Amino acid sequence: MMQDLAVAASTSALSPIALFLQADIVVKAVMIGLLAASIWTWTIILSGSMALDKAFKTSRAFETDFWKSEDIDRFYEGPGRQDLPSARVFSAGVAEWRRSVRSGQPVDRDGTRARLASAMASAAAGEIDRLSDRLNILATVGSVAPFVGLFGTVWGIMRSFTDIAASQNTSLGVVAPGIAEALFATALGLFAAIPAVIAYNRLLHKVSKIEGHLHRFGDALHMTLSRELERA
Repeated sequence: MMQDLAVAASTSALSPIALFLQADIVVKAVMIGLLAASIWTWTIILSGSMALDKAFKTSRAFETDFWKSEDIDRFYEGPGRQDLPSARVFSAGVAEWRRSVRSGQPVDRDGTRARLASAMASAAAGEIDRLSDRLNILATVGSVAPFVGLFGTVWGIMRSFTDIAASQNTSLGVVAPGIAEALFATALGLFAAIPAVIAYNRLLHKVSKIEGHLHRFGDALHMTLSRELERA
């Protein structure tokens, strides 16, 4: 009976909450920082994944509607004003087209084609920058969190050795709590870093997919407007 109580007390002392409470201020700060980084990471993962999926689906729907339309100007004044990546690329191209072709001056076909390509490429780049804005946070957490956890581990082990020297006792009961809290800091670092690295690669793939889609749409629109130039 006494042995069972001792085992239960030992297990309770090594629980995550107990390890946090018995840690010193430095290790506690490390643990709190890693937990905050983990929460921040999951917030970015969930919100970023939903935003990228929505951007891809709505942009594809926009492009489908555009290619079904028969009047570019009418489409520009209606669906073309939507707050979507493809819509912004489309709007940049049509706006430049109107400035170049409807200025009342002779049309410079080569110059217009170059400006159209530049305007749409710039709009696409701006959309990609906006969509990937917080991916650098995931990359930072993924690369830094393990080292922060390692710092907490090293600090905790140093504290354990100090306690051993002060008590002149090397029994497991003296060493275990400090070693456990030190290793718990490393575990928290990995808990924050692993999802961040996986999510970064996955979300970066989604961003690259949207980027390629925008550039293909811009190229197709550029060819369409170039054919219109031949008639101007």
